[in-house]
Amino acid sequence: MNPLERRTFVTATVAATGLALSLVLSACGAGQVSQTATQEPAVNGTSGKAGEIALRNVHLRAPQTTDYIRPGSDAELIFVAANTSPDVNDKLVSITSDVGSVTLKGKGDVPAGGALVVGTPDGQPTPLEAVEPADSSQATVKLSKPITNGLTYDFTFRFEKAGEATLAVPISAGEAPRREAVAEAGGSEGHTGGH
Repeated sequence: MNPLERRTFVTATVAATGLALSLVLSACGAGQVSQTATQEPAVNGTSGKAGEIALRNVHLRAPQTTDYIRPGSDAELIFVAANTSPDVNDKLVSITSDVGSVTLKGKGDVPAGGALVVGTPDGQPTPLEAVEPADSSQATVKLSKPITNGLTYDFTFRFEKAGEATLAVPISAGEAPRREAVAEAGGSEGHTGGH
């Protein structure tokens, strides 16, 4: 083999080897689901949908100091209802649950392409008017049954046009009680001892 043939042979061999190696390596990930593809958002609540209304970060905020939160106590229901319709306004008509009666304060309007913000989630500013049309409201649950962290409770959301959706709603203690407990213990917010 002359030097030119040898150089062509080596170049072709290297190219073929590189192509084969890239095919083998790309096949290693075939059929795999990335870890981030199944991760949920870092929020306290659950999500659901009623027609054109997307319910996001739905949760109860209720500080729990005993085994359960007693009947007669109040819990705050927090969520965002986003109207995905570009031209049909809607309205939250009612919220019901078998764990207590829900009282709504505010109009409950969910403008087309906008949102209804109910309550104020920890760490989030209210309202969202700077980004999209938004209305704000409050929802308080007067408990008729005991509830506890780690369980979910069914709430049914009824909208004037979108219909209804029932969601299993979790409890979040919220940030404020943890901060107060640290202050009362005389510790610093970043570290309270232990490992």
